[in-house]
This record gives sequence, structure tokens and C-alpha cells, in this order.
Amino acid sequence: MTYKIALNFEDGITRFIDCNASETVADAAYRQGVNVPIDCRDGACGACKCKAESGQYELGFYIDDAMSEEEASLGYVLTCQMQPQSDCVVNVPASSQACKIKQASINASVEAVHQLSPSTISLVLQGQGIDKLSFLPGQYANLQVPGTTQTRAYSFSAMPAQGKVSFLIRNLPGGLMSGYLTSQAKPGDSIQLTGPIGSFYLREVVRPVLMLAGGTGLAPFLAMLDKLAAQAGGANHPVHPIHLIYGVNTDADIVETERLDAFKAALPQFSYDICVVAEDSSHPKKGYVTHHLEPAHLHEGNVDIYLCGPPPMVEAVANHLRAQALEPASFHYEKFAASV
Repeated sequence: MTYKIALNFEDGITRFIDCNASETVADAAYRQGVNVPIDCRDGACGACKCKAESGQYELGFYIDDAMSEEEASLGYVLTCQMQPQSDCVVNVPASSQACKIKQASINASVEAVHQLSPSTISLVLQGQGIDKLSFLPGQYANLQVPGTTQTRAYSFSAMPAQGKVSFLIRNLPGGLMSGYLTSQAKPGDSIQLTGPIGSFYLREVVRPVLMLAGGTGLAPFLAMLDKLAAQAGGANHPVHPIHLIYGVNTDADIVETERLDAFKAALPQFSYDICVVAEDSSHPKKGYVTHHLEPAHLHEGNVDIYLCGPPPMVEAVANHLRAQALEPASFHYEKFAASV
């Protein structure tokens, strides 16, 4: 039995695909050249989460970090686990442009490794294919750890420039990529880059924007601000306020403040706050990101919220908004968990 699946993309484009009853929507889409957001295919990451507007379907295995029971009850699905039982209409939280991009595989090389703090490493890659790499600010790539067949996912922390691109990487004790970067990496080492991946990216700025970053979750916002700064002064330059709240565990974890200050100078409508969890911090703002969400940042719901951080942070922000009985115009988030 074959069913028709209407994939409605957020830029208004609809694409119909045929899906067999024993096939997942994600597999059917890829078979027909539609690159819906996906990463793990195991119901574990949530990258392929969409909204089923109509139709009957079954969902296979997935974990709570990927999709909660409440989300499933509201019609959200993981296309890597969704098997249709009728014709369906599925809203994809990404543009048709992003979903038609073929994931490129580039042989890049290490240009530089910088230890920004005890917990954060900056990796700069270069290569002939970098300038041709097309990604939307906020997306990520899989990097193959040199000397292994394993990959790790990291968000781009800058848009491509002069054949180079960068990433922020958490220095995880015992981590495979962390161990390579801190003890073995040298300029010229080859690293395979595959991407872009993900539906977490900056949409057109049509209202106030609130960015919430936890630790190395700052990376995608640096790429977003990089893009916005490049548009400053042009016809598409942003005119709405953009505020970033950047949360870390200790004072030593704070990185990239020079870049944030440069963005503030280039974008008059941009502002940012940093908060530190540690009680012995000397920073003026202490506590979690949710402690510093002020009414002025939320614009009575007329705001697009972007959040990148660990699962507990995502849940805390969602609970905070529910407690305030506030529903933002849009809420885009990316959960990440450290991989050893």
C-alpha cells in the first residue's frame, strides 16, 4: 500500500511524496530527493521532529529527549519513526531550500586549534570546498575524528570566509574529539566534514528575537550574528531588537566576548547578557538563564525565541514560559548532549 504525504515547508512550498506503509516518511523523502532534517534515524535526537496536521500513522521507538509524550499527543512526529496508515499532511519546520540541500562531504584540514577556556575549544577548518559550503546559520555538521571512523556533531560558529569555517567544541574529559584536539591535532591534519544538517537555523527577522545559549550552545548564535552583521546597512538589515542571554557554569567558561562586543558595535539593535551558575562567581548576573528572562525580552509574546543548550535547559525554559502563560510567536530549539 502506498500513501501520499504532503510535506508543507515553512516557506510555503509543498512537496508530495509517495510512502509505503512499511516505510518511514524520512526514508521515503530521501528516496525521492527531499532532504528532510534528520540525523540519527533512531528516534534519539529529535532533529526530524515535524507536526502531522492530518492523517493516520504509527510511531516506532523514540526517547523522551527526542520527543515528549505531550508533544506526541499534540500531533508532533519524528519522521524517522513515522509510518503512515493513510494519506498525511506533515508540516516541516524548515525551508524547502534547506531540505533540498544535498549534504556535502568535504575533505577539510585543520587550520588552527585554540583553547578558549578549560571547557571550550575553537576548531578552525580550511579547504577548497569550504567557500562553496552552503548552510543556514545555526545548522551543524558531522566531523570525523581523525584516526577513527566515528563522527561528532558540532554547530558552525561562523559563516564561511576566506576558505575557513569554525566550530566551538566542549572539552569533555575522555571525549574522543576533545582528546584529539588537546593532545594530537596539528595544522594540516585532514578532517572529513559532512553537512549541513538540522532545522535549527535563523529565520527572517520579522519581529523581536530572543536568543538563549547554554555553554557551547553559543556556537550557532555566533553564526547567526555573523550573518546579521554581514547584512547590516543593506536592504535586508535587521531592524528589530535582538537580545542574547548566554549562560555558563563558571566564570572561566565565558568565551567569545570580543566577538559579542563586535556584533554589538555592528548591530545597534543587538544586546546581550551573560549569567553564571556558580555561587562564587564574580560576574554581576548569577544563576540560570531563566532567572534573567525579563518581560522586556519577551515582548508579551511577540518574539521569536531560539534556544540551544542541554535538555534540562530546554525544559526549564519551556516550563518558565508555561508558568508565565506566554506563548511566543515561534520557539526554535536544539538540545544537545555531550558525546564522549
